[in-house]
Amino acid sequence: MALQKITPFLWFDTQAEAAADFYVSMFPNSNVGKVARYTDAGPGPAGSTMTVEFTLDGLQFIGLNGGPHFKFTEAVSFSVSCETQQEIDHYWEKLTADGGAAVQCGWLKDKFGLSWQIVPAVLSELVSDPKKPQRVMAAMMKMVKLDIAGLKQAGE
Repeated sequence: MALQKITPFLWFDTQAEAAADFYVSMFPNSNVGKVARYTDAGPGPAGSTMTVEFTLDGLQFIGLNGGPHFKFTEAVSFSVSCETQQEIDHYWEKLTADGGAAVQCGWLKDKFGLSWQIVPAVLSELVSDPKKPQRVMAAMMKMVKLDIAGLKQAGE
């Protein structure tokens, strides 16, 4: 991996490598990099994944299998900016599959418990227009998966 000044570091129980493979499968310009394994020195079982480096659409991450001590919360999420409804639908479907869950207002949790926001790029433009934010936000609050056409219509 090339040096990135700040890298998201994600703590998993035992699923870091599976999570990396899952995320890489859905984002373009993504790959799994170096995998470090525990040795006899532990604390994980010798040969099991300790850390996995991966890149999602050019952004580097590290996943750690650190045990069950810490869980993800909604206090940290990853926001995915989408240009089209098709792109929103793609990420929504993939990230809510196999145990993921829709939340509200474009938020979801994936099967690993990590929170994501799947957001249309046009949203910031719609809520920045002084004539539209109340109507757009009211429409968004009623949505689970965000609908670009519905948000634009609310702004009219």
